Amino acid sequence: MKIAIIVPMEIEAEYYHKYFHSGHKEMFGSTTFEHFCVNHNDLYIGLSGIGKVQAAMNLASLLCQLNIDLVFMTGTAGSLQPNIQKGDLILASSFAYHDAHNTLAGDYVEGQIPGEPAEFVLKSTVRTQFAQFLQHENIEYKEGLIVTGDSFIGSQAQKNDIKHNFAQALGVEMEGAAFAQVAYHFNKPLIALRAISDNGNQDANEDFDQFAQKVGAKAAKIICTYIEKMNS
Repeated sequence: MKIAIIVPMEIEAEYYHKYFHSGHKEMFGSTTFEHFCVNHNDLYIGLSGIGKVQAAMNLASLLCQLNIDLVFMTGTAGSLQPNIQKGDLILASSFAYHDAHNTLAGDYVEGQIPGEPAEFVLKSTVRTQFAQFLQHENIEYKEGLIVTGDSFIGSQAQKNDIKHNFAQALGVEMEGAAFAQVAYHFNKPLIALRAISDNGNQDANEDFDQFAQKVGAKAAKIICTYIEKMNS
C-alpha cells in the first residue's frame, strides 16, 4: 500500500522525522516528500505549506504522479466549541469552507463552492478501520465537521462569524477542505486527524508554536503506531 502523510507546518511534522529513519527524498509539486518503507508499505511524508492553495497544489501533484492508496492529514486546529479543549483530538467526518459565500450566486449553501458538494464527507472503509483502532486503544477523540479558510482565527469576532454559519463545526483550520476536495476528485480515501492547539479567539497566538508542536506530535504518534500495525 502507498500511504501519504501530509502536514502543513514543519513543527507539526517533527515527530514523523524522529520516528521514521533512512528515507530518501522526492519532489512533488513545490514540496519534498520523504519516502520510507514501513511494514511493507510505501510511506510518503511531506509538508503541504499553509493555506488552501498550497494544500491542494501539493496533494494534487503527488496524486498525479503516484497511485496513492490512502492519504493521512494531520496537524492542528482551533476549537469552535466550549467542550473542545486544547489537546483534544478531532477525527474529521466532513469539511467545508467557512470563507466561501456563494448563496447569492444560485442554489448554494454557506461554505459551498459552485459545482462542488456542500460538504466533503470523509467516508471509507480505511477511515472506519482507523476509528476502530482509536476505540480499541482507548484514545479519546471527537468526530464531526471541521471548517477551513485562508485566515488564522485569532479573535472572538471571527469565531462568532464562523459559528453563525456553521453552528455544529468542531474546529477551524486552513487546509483540510482543500485536501478533502482534491481527495474527492481523485477518489482517494482521506483520514484527517487534527489536534486542538488553541481556542480560536484572542488568546490563539499565545505560545502557538510550542503548543502546536506538542499536539501535532500527539496526532503523529497515533498515526505512526497505526501504520506500524497495519497489514501490508
